[in-house]
Amino acid sequence: MKELLSLNKLIYKYKWLLFWGAIFVIATNFISVYAIRYIGKAINLIDDAFSKTGEPAGVKQLLIYGSIIIVLPIISGILTFFQRQTIIVASRHIEFDLKNVIYQHYQELDTSFYKKNRTGDLMNRISEDVGYVRMYLGPGIMYPINLISLAIILIVEMLFINKTLTLYTLAPLPILSVLIYFISSIINRKSREVQEEQSNLSSYVQDIFSGIRVIKSFNKEEQIKTAYAQNANNYKRKSISLANIQAFFFPMMLLVIGISQILILYAGGAAYINGEIEEIGTVAQFFMYLNMLIWPFASLGWISMVVQRAEASMKRINEFLKATPSVVNTVTEHTPIEGAISFKDVSFTYENTGIKALSNITFDLPAGKTLAILGKTGSGKTTLAELIARLYDPTEGVVLMDGKPLEELNLNDLRTQIGFVPQEAFLFSETLASNIAFAADDASREDIIKFAKKADVHHNIIEFQEGYDTKVGERGVTLSGGQKQRISIARALIKDPRILIFDDSLSAVDTETEENILQNIQEVAKQKTIVIITHRVSSAKHADKIIVLREGRIAQEGTHESLLEQGGEYKELYEMQLNEDGNN
Repeated sequence: MKELLSLNKLIYKYKWLLFWGAIFVIATNFISVYAIRYIGKAINLIDDAFSKTGEPAGVKQLLIYGSIIIVLPIISGILTFFQRQTIIVASRHIEFDLKNVIYQHYQELDTSFYKKNRTGDLMNRISEDVGYVRMYLGPGIMYPINLISLAIILIVEMLFINKTLTLYTLAPLPILSVLIYFISSIINRKSREVQEEQSNLSSYVQDIFSGIRVIKSFNKEEQIKTAYAQNANNYKRKSISLANIQAFFFPMMLLVIGISQILILYAGGAAYINGEIEEIGTVAQFFMYLNMLIWPFASLGWISMVVQRAEASMKRINEFLKATPSVVNTVTEHTPIEGAISFKDVSFTYENTGIKALSNITFDLPAGKTLAILGKTGSGKTTLAELIARLYDPTEGVVLMDGKPLEELNLNDLRTQIGFVPQEAFLFSETLASNIAFAADDASREDIIKFAKKADVHHNIIEFQEGYDTKVGERGVTLSGGQKQRISIARALIKDPRILIFDDSLSAVDTETEENILQNIQEVAKQKTIVIITHRVSSAKHADKIIVLREGRIAQEGTHESLLEQGGEYKELYEMQLNEDGNN
């Protein structure tokens, strides 16, 4: 249970709820045991009356006992309600806090973490795994308290009545404990396997739903069904194996308890016949005491399973909670951002693949100027942009903003002043207006329309039946690639940051639309630093500085005119695209 020790700080937060819950459990058990004493007295009273006179007697006393037997369970029921309103409610509070802790940690982890872990697995750990942990915090705490307190109260009560019958009642319990110990280890192992398979299945299904259009376009439905069935069968096989072990628990315990009942009947009956026990009600009491112990001890197997699964789940949760981001905000005070960018001998290698994306990159971009970055696919353009936003830290060298290393700037202030339009436009499953206003909490409808026009997408939006209130579907599935890119541009512009980064964000629009958008950007982005990553010379030619990357290195650097004079890759690309436009 060492993994569950990390929950102690959350448990301590709700210690008083748990404390009063324990008090209610103990009080409930005490009253329940005390009520059985009066059942035994009532049986003895009836037995005495019939054995001595052949007619019932002591009706008044019997009514008193009956009233006590009725009232005490009612009080016990009320206390049971309160014990659930304390312990179970505390478990729900801890579940809420734990999910928030995990979610907050997910927000702090860097981009490389999400490249190494699957979305389905992350979702499973914050949902299924936290659910198993909650079962430990609720029933997993309440039932052991119930068992321990009930066992102590009953043992004291039984020893006071008859030591021999007490021995017969408790004799099977050590055997039960040994069996539980060995089977619990099997349950723990199989629980881990089931949870791992469940994460695999969740991740696989999430990938299928995300790529459903690709699957349909390649007519791969049958292959996907076959692969899904294989994953589902693996999960089913391991789940059934776990269920078989769990199913063995309860019959085993009931068998042991049944043997104990036979022992009580034999020993108690023999003692009563031989005169060692004077009242038949004593034997009846021990039967009821044993029945009170049956389900708490039967639940011991279930509790063991709950604890084992919670321990396995908490281990998976702790793996993520112990993960530390490589990009950390170490500056608490606010740092103003003007937008001057400098790279000094910057190199970067991706940790998960070992690919060296950038090598010895050095350049300066004054604040308020525009930089265009060109290069073939895989030349390191996107990586360079991500280093500016400090989504990664360079492996070597230093990235400066306004003359300071990015590590010496407040990370929140830095990213607040960056409007990033990624290469793959991502839209949330909300309305078009919500997606545009995502970066600006106080954006009005007028602002949304204004920047939609700047991104040259307003005329498309008003053609939709619900206009700006149209829901775009998951990841913007209802929109074309060009529409998604332009909405992402509007989202970046409405933020009004000091730095704008466009990562090949005009690749899905025609040249005329591209020209309109670039002109609008220049109008609203005066005095802003702009970084344009593109494959088109038409997007780059008006930039103050142009960099051509080749295999992670700067191949050429200069203005449009100077690069044409130099010749080389930039001029070749320019002439090739010029010929293509002429032919079109």
